Amino acid sequence: MTLGPLARRLADAIRRDGPVPVSRYMEAALSDPDHGYYTTRDPLGAAGDFTTAPEISQMFGELIGLWAAVVWQAMGAPERVVLVELGPGRGTLMADLLRAAATMPAFLAAIDPWLVETSPVLRDRQRETLAAQAAHWADRIEDVPDGPALIVANEFFDALPIDQYIRVDGLWRERRVGLGADGGFVFVAGPEVPAPATGLPDGAIVETCPEGRRLAALMGRRLARSGGAALIVDYGSAAGGSGDTLQAVRRHRFHPALDDPGEADLTAHVDFAALATAAAPAKAWGPVGQGDFLRALGIETRAALLAKGQPPARAADIKSGMRRLIDAAEMGTLFKVMGMAHPALAEPPGFSFLP
Repeated sequence: MTLGPLARRLADAIRRDGPVPVSRYMEAALSDPDHGYYTTRDPLGAAGDFTTAPEISQMFGELIGLWAAVVWQAMGAPERVVLVELGPGRGTLMADLLRAAATMPAFLAAIDPWLVETSPVLRDRQRETLAAQAAHWADRIEDVPDGPALIVANEFFDALPIDQYIRVDGLWRERRVGLGADGGFVFVAGPEVPAPATGLPDGAIVETCPEGRRLAALMGRRLARSGGAALIVDYGSAAGGSGDTLQAVRRHRFHPALDDPGEADLTAHVDFAALATAAAPAKAWGPVGQGDFLRALGIETRAALLAKGQPPARAADIKSGMRRLIDAAEMGTLFKVMGMAHPALAEPPGFSFLP
């Protein structure tokens, strides 16, 4: 078996120190400074490994821009609001958001855009996309200036490292990554841990995302202290649960999760309930399906306006992009949207149809 440079380094570490937690493997595969997946490439688009909602249609970012403008008004229209995007990809969502914000000049003038990005490759793409904007960059959300904030995170939390636990012979053990007989990476049962769940049979797997909870708590404290709201769009479970959701994608196809670290995207389902709990004292809404959310914001009307007067092929592309975003068989139900905000802030747009 031929191993790449990052795989060789991980294999050497496992031989030396023993199997590593899934979170450590995932962090190295995605974020290693020299060979990590996100630090060494632009993974988006037809030539990459996957496509996100902003790359599918401009309507996604535009509607989030209008969402942000309405929330800003509900905040009392502060003279300055820090607009933060976590994991901004190529900067497409931010560009579309700011273009929509231009329809409300007072809001656009109040925005101080910040992009939280650690990948040098993606930062370069974002600077190209946002060349006409006075945007700023930070490695961490902690480095973003204080003050009222609007925070957007699209397909960000699913790429944060997870820990896994597996029940074996009546005991819960940490699931780790070791080496198989052929030198490839395999899952193994590690040391015993306190039970992360009850009532589950042998073989059951439970996942946690400590970094996701930490960031949700940080965001919640900031919103409760300084005011503002956040929008989290991702795929996962509304109420948590058990199961192995770690997956890899390469060239737009599923890929074995432990093959070729650093060469494939690794993600896991987001536990929205855990994020909402961690975000207290900020108030949380949802999650709701992405399709329901975008319909509530008027995507069907926006698509009709964009398609009006266009050549048939362009009009068909616009409608096709909308369907990919909202249809249940596409992204409409798998992807979910959760809002969080200062406890005194009115319910944000897009959640009013909830019971």
